[in-house]
Amino acid sequence: MDTPTIDSAAAAPPAPAGREGQDFIRAIVAEDLRAGKYDTIVTRFPPEPNGFLHIGHAKSIFLNYGIARETGGRFNLRFDDTNPETEDASYVQSIVDTVRWLGADFGDRIFHAADYFEQMYRFAEFLVMRGLAYVDSSTDEEIREARGTVTEPGRPTRYRDRGVEENLDLFRRMRAGEFPDGAHVLRARIDLASSNMLLRDPLLYRIRHAHHYRTGDAWCIYPLYDYAHPIEDAIEGITHSLCTLEFDNNRAVYDWTVDHWQDFVRSEGGTPARPHQHEFARGELEYTITSKRKSLELVKGGYVSGWDDPRMPTLAGLRRRGVTPEALRSFWERMGVAKFNSRADVAKLEFAIRDDLNTRAPRVLCVLRPLKVTITNYPEGRTEELDAPYWPHDIPNEGSRLLPFSRTVYIDRDDFMESPPRGFHRLSPGAEVRLRYAYVVRCDEVVRDASGEVAELRCSYDPATRGGGTPDGRQVKGTIHWVSAEHAVPCEVRLYDRLFTVPDPEARAGDFKDYLNPESLVVVPGALVEPGVRDDPAGSRYQFERVGYFCSDPVDSRPDALVFNRTVTLRDTWAKAASAAAAPRAERAPKAERAPRERAASAGGARPAGAMEVVRSPELEAKRERFVSELGLSPADADVLTRDDELAGVLEATAALGASPRAVAGWMVNVVLLEVKERGITHIAFTPAELRELIGLVEDGTISAASGKAVLAEMTRGGGAPLEIVERRGLRQVSDAGALAPAVDEVLAANAAKAEEYRAGKTGLIGFFVGQVMRRTGGSANPEVVRGLLEERLGA
Repeated sequence: MDTPTIDSAAAAPPAPAGREGQDFIRAIVAEDLRAGKYDTIVTRFPPEPNGFLHIGHAKSIFLNYGIARETGGRFNLRFDDTNPETEDASYVQSIVDTVRWLGADFGDRIFHAADYFEQMYRFAEFLVMRGLAYVDSSTDEEIREARGTVTEPGRPTRYRDRGVEENLDLFRRMRAGEFPDGAHVLRARIDLASSNMLLRDPLLYRIRHAHHYRTGDAWCIYPLYDYAHPIEDAIEGITHSLCTLEFDNNRAVYDWTVDHWQDFVRSEGGTPARPHQHEFARGELEYTITSKRKSLELVKGGYVSGWDDPRMPTLAGLRRRGVTPEALRSFWERMGVAKFNSRADVAKLEFAIRDDLNTRAPRVLCVLRPLKVTITNYPEGRTEELDAPYWPHDIPNEGSRLLPFSRTVYIDRDDFMESPPRGFHRLSPGAEVRLRYAYVVRCDEVVRDASGEVAELRCSYDPATRGGGTPDGRQVKGTIHWVSAEHAVPCEVRLYDRLFTVPDPEARAGDFKDYLNPESLVVVPGALVEPGVRDDPAGSRYQFERVGYFCSDPVDSRPDALVFNRTVTLRDTWAKAASAAAAPRAERAPKAERAPRERAASAGGARPAGAMEVVRSPELEAKRERFVSELGLSPADADVLTRDDELAGVLEATAALGASPRAVAGWMVNVVLLEVKERGITHIAFTPAELRELIGLVEDGTISAASGKAVLAEMTRGGGAPLEIVERRGLRQVSDAGALAPAVDEVLAANAAKAEEYRAGKTGLIGFFVGQVMRRTGGSANPEVVRGLLEERLGA
């Protein structure tokens, strides 16, 4: 017997319990395990290798792999390669690479439907001999007409009553290649009167004299999907065959095929597996398409540069654009698993991308449309280096870089206006502005070219304002970015936007291509970026301050010709524009009608994020005082956390488990409240024990504080065990000095001149060196250990 259930390689490592029942599919799996229906859960992702995977496939991959991992089961990657005319080995390799990039670990469990062709053929002969299948020589049109309609039953064609011997002879001759394409098909004999038209004698095999990328010319008959797919599942021992909703009616054919497959396996002395199909809503996204046929139309028509064009909904395109697997996973987890189809709001995807890159992408300076600025009172020939952090103060990642500053700099042309409107806090004649990390400058003169366009600004700087301060206390409201003219690196910037101008281009009248967004790609060829990014590897991610999140193009970018792709803007400009256009202007209530409110901030400091002014009852006031006197909270934190019974309860319960109340309050105010405010969350999904565990992971150095914020944000939205989230997102911090030493040595070797400057007394460079190591390790290094290694090697 050579049709056994495949015993796939070792099971995936089990994840901590706690997610079963999170959605209806997981609830089914959990109940099957509880009832003892299966010992091991086996899932699969079964793409057809006829194109690149798109964002909707990521939802299926995360679901199938996630269930296998959570239950300690197995996850297979299997190619449904039964259509030789559209499939190609290059698509196979692309899919393998993409699934691995998403983090779905299938080990060596890569399977192909083509490898089961012999078993499928023998099973087809079994059906013929049992009178359950027959060769039909009708034309496609005749078969279509004979199937009937939704109100009329089907009728038999003149070939349905062929005898078993004649059918078997014809089928074997079909395999032998005696007949041309379309001469015959093999059909199942099921029920021509069924209300489910898919059961009206579906096609099982058709003749195709086509070369198969895997089996060559060994076959000229190929099984159809509805026949092949359940057999593949059964051979591999799949327990839960997860399909999208359009396969709901196909489940009847699936079950018919599996039932008779079991009889076939038993007839040959084997023990058959019994997979079950379950359907869920597919992953669709606004302002894009996921149809492979239409995607191919865009590629072949030259509307995009290829399958990996960053505007495409393909995972290859999203990867090239700079989107991470973690952002995609977070997005689909937010969307959930439903039983009805809908199109996901693309703004939610963009939010997930920003949320992920916020703590992942270091900040750098890039000027898209340069305008020359000469600082007339700055010494000619002088260059100084300014220490600039890679991260803002609210993201506790360490590290900085040195920005060169000189007499001539470039600012963005949009940051200057000769006749600015009220509220314009950037540069204009006679006005002052702060250059980020540098000095305050004043515009003294505007220089024009021969056409009358502004070509240069001549400014003066205040030497006492290095780093942005104003010792005399004067107000300078604007801060803009810049690059040194002498040191800046030229680059091309590609501003990618939504591919279509309407949410559902396939639902509109006319051709879907009529709704392509002409502004989906704007190329900016003359941009300038700070010099520190020149030698970073292709695919490096950054936040260009005040501009957006970008990724160096992994295909076109080179050290001598940098190219950056915009991953996402800093905010949702589409929603803002749509809201402004569609929503009526809200009228402010007269002051006399507003309820009196009490100032929330107290002597403890500024009001925390998310705080509001409220009228406090005596009970609320007493609770606040108790949180200050007994728990040691600052008055401001106590003020915020006592307004909500759930927040207060989580704080007290977590503190009762041994966590510092002040530490808990910090996490609640700076992470949980922000999540509640931004997403409108009405119920916190994590437990006090999970919060205590997370705080412990940060305190013992397992993860950094920045990673802790990302984990807690996810826990607030959907719960989950902290360590499981850490492992799934790859956030574990590296604190082993031996493992970090090579990266430290590489940074010091690459910056030997600066190392000598440090030893000569310029100790402020330590932040620069820490930042370089953090970037080299992808932010996973423990900055304290890195600092210690650096100081040791630098002789501090």
